[in-house]
Formats: sequence, structure tokens, C-alpha cells
Amino acid sequence: MVATVILGMLCVHLLCFCAMFLLISRRLSGKKMGTDVFAAGHLQLAVAYILQLLVGPSEWGAMSFVNHTLTLCAPITYVFGALRFFNRPVPVLRPILALAVIYTVAQVLVQASWGIAARHALLAASCALLFLTMTIGLLYGARTFAKDLRLEMIVFAILVGGICALNAAKFVLILNGGMPALDMKSPFQTAFYIYMSFLGTVLPPAVVWLILRRLTDELRTMATQDPLTGLLNRRGLMDGLDGHFRGRHVGFSHLLIVDIDRFKQINDNYGHQTGDLILCRVAEVIQSTVRHGDLVCRLGGEEFVVVALNSDREGAMHLAERLREAIACTQVPAGHGHGLIRCTATIGVSRGFVRPQVLDEIMRQADAALYRGKESGRNRVEWADESPDVQVAQASPA
Repeated sequence: MVATVILGMLCVHLLCFCAMFLLISRRLSGKKMGTDVFAAGHLQLAVAYILQLLVGPSEWGAMSFVNHTLTLCAPITYVFGALRFFNRPVPVLRPILALAVIYTVAQVLVQASWGIAARHALLAASCALLFLTMTIGLLYGARTFAKDLRLEMIVFAILVGGICALNAAKFVLILNGGMPALDMKSPFQTAFYIYMSFLGTVLPPAVVWLILRRLTDELRTMATQDPLTGLLNRRGLMDGLDGHFRGRHVGFSHLLIVDIDRFKQINDNYGHQTGDLILCRVAEVIQSTVRHGDLVCRLGGEEFVVVALNSDREGAMHLAERLREAIACTQVPAGHGHGLIRCTATIGVSRGFVRPQVLDEIMRQADAALYRGKESGRNRVEWADESPDVQVAQASPA
């Protein structure tokens, strides 16, 4: 009786969370992050348990076969939803339908050959193997594609590992005791459905929390990145500088302003689409040329900023020269039979600084050096002047 009540409550939970995921998916009109698939998985599992309450472990009843098929298909649907959450679009409907047909046929053959207990053992063994695979996949994801969610993936792996162990135990009980092992009044069935109810209560809100976290991370990324090139914007640059200078022992850093030469003429002659291609290509060149850990930002238009962290004057100038040469070697197809476009850049380099509060002053230094480089013929690197105001930027933090 207890297991039956718990199973009924679990059905209610699953249907409620199904409706919740459907509502969330409708609000996420573009990128649904698998919420619609999670809703389908909850619906499948809820219907499976409703059928179990209605018919019990009947022998050849069609609803019993449907119950087992839905019970196996639901976790697979969750896997597809998780793949979509991690930006791996996969088809859902056809694979699930194919699995349903194959497993239904397998049920008929197994029960016809070895009886109803064998069909229930088949479900328990299939679920145990499936959940074991899911557990391994979660642990693998914690070390690879979901490193930012490492703790969550480990917790999910533990929870899924628990249901894997219960299904393995059910398989052994069925082999040893036959159908009486599935009596809803047995202690094992009570424990099994208590754990399933626990998962059905805990996992859906946890998934919603992951979705909210992913949305928050994407909003933060949008707020700190340039949408065209994917580089940092000014706000992202400030955040990066704050994080770097928060450490106790940091050396001098230098700021480089990289400006593409005669970019307006390129836009006028070849169109803004070609101009955007050049901006993206130059961004890629800068990103691949700077040192690991240096900050790269697009200020807007054709101006980029590189902050060479923990560098001396010689290192900053050497980096600037490497950037200039790399950009000068860059070729971008102009389209419409215009061949390839080569572009150059002029770079202004600031003096050293050790705190983010002087960023405006540092940028004025680099901008003044950049202006001198433009007046001197472009495609060159210029160092900031030695004016007394520069010493303010070089002072240590108070």
C-alpha cells in the first residue's frame, strides 16, 4: 500500500514538472536548452507509472508492454535533452520511436520464450545498463565538456548510480524469486519507489537551476563580449584587469591599441560585409598571436586593445611588432571577383601600469602613440612618450 501511494505521488510530481518544463520551453522561444525534451521524458515516465498503477504486472496486457517500453524510453529521452542542453543538437522523435518498436518486439519474444518474469528481468537489466552508461557519461562530462558544472555532474552521477544499483538488485531478485519479488507490498518495492520519488522531486528543480545558471552565464557573456568578434568589450576588459590586479604579486602590464589602417576606405570600396570579415580575421590573428593570459578587447570600429600582463617594455614592444607583422600577412577574400585584401595596422604601446584605476590614462598614452604612428606613415609600432603625467600610471597602488 505504501509503495502504491508513493508511486501515485510520483506520477503527480512528474506531470507537474512536465507542465513546468513545457512552460519554460515556450518562454525560451529560440534556444530551448532541451527543456521541451525533458518535458517529453517526464510525460513518458508519468504515463508508464500510471499504467503500472492501473494494470499491475499483468501477463499479456498491451498496457503492460507499453508501460515497460515507456519506462525504458524515458531515460533515453532525458539523455537527448541533456545533449541539447550542452549544445549538441540531436534528433529525438525518430530514435525514440525506433527504440520503442525494437524494445516492444524484444518484450514479446522474451515473454513468449521464457515467461513474464523474464520480461521484467529484461527491463531491470536494460535499465541498470542504461543508468550505468549515464553515470559514466556524467563522470566523463565532469572532466571534459562540463567542467564548469563539475560538482553538479558528480552529484547527478551519484544519484543516477543509485537507481542503477536498485535496478541491478531488482534484476537479481527477479532471477531468484520470480514475480513475487515485484509485489508492491514488499520492502524492496517500497524502497525502490521512495528513491524514485526522491529523484523525481530533486532532479527536475536541479535541472531548472542549471538552466537558470546557463542563462545567467550567457547574459554575463553577452555583457562582456563583442558580438561580432567574440573578444572582450570594454566592460569585459575592466573585469579582466580587476581580476588580474587583485593578486598580491603582479608585475607591470602594458596596453596596446591596434588600429587597422585605412579601414574606412575598405568599407567604402568593398562594403561593410567585407569590412566585418576583416575585423573578424584580424581578431583571430590577434587572439592567436598574443601570449596565453593576455587580455584582448575590441573597443569598437577598427580599434582593438591588447593588455600584455606581467611584461616589461621590451616584451610589450616585441609583442606589438609580432602583431603588426601577423596582421600585415593576413589576406581576406573581397568577394565579387576583387581577389584578396591585405590590410595593415598601426599600434600604440603605453607605458607600464599596475592598477586598473588608471586605464583611462593608459589608453590616452597608447592612443597618442597610435596617432603619431598614423602621422608617420602607418603600419608601424609607436611607444608612448615620456611625459611627466605618465608617472601617475606607473605608481604603485596606495
